[in-house]
Formats: sequence, structure tokens, C-alpha cells
Amino acid sequence: MVEYTINLDLIFASLANATRRDILNRVIKSRVTVGELADAFKDISFAAVAKHIEVLRRAQLVAKTREGRYQFISANPKAIDVATTALENY
Repeated sequence: MVEYTINLDLIFASLANATRRDILNRVIKSRVTVGELADAFKDISFAAVAKHIEVLRRAQLVAKTREGRYQFISANPKAIDVATTALENY
């Protein structure tokens, strides 16, 4: 039960930020590279986007895979389902 609570806490904490919600919304639609995400956010640095991605990755909302020199980000539907189920219980 503790592991579930920790994951749920990480999920909701990561979703508390508008930029991270925007990143998640983009990767739900399609798998994208870190560079493509960084290009979409002109007002913040590449490093800041990378940090936001890392927060989402720790919460298991996204997965990062490497193909050659590119890092792809994709949504993790299981973690999204955990959050949805928790909200439905309330």
C-alpha cells in the first residue's frame, strides 16, 4: 500500500505544474523527441524542459527511450490509469 501511495503522490505532484501537464498532453498524442519538446517551449531552456521530463519520468507518467542519438518520450497509460482510478474513487 505504501508503494501505491508514493506513486500516486508523485503523479499528482508532477501534474501540479502547467508545463508538465502540457508536456504530458503532447506525448499522449504521439511519441516525440526531447529536442522536439524543447523547441515547443520557446520561453524556457532545454535544461528546464529536460528537468520537467525527468519529474514526469520519476512519476512514471512518461517513458524515455534512446534510439541512436535521439531520446524519445512517450506516455505511460498505466500511470495515467492509476491517477484516473484514484480520482474516480473521490
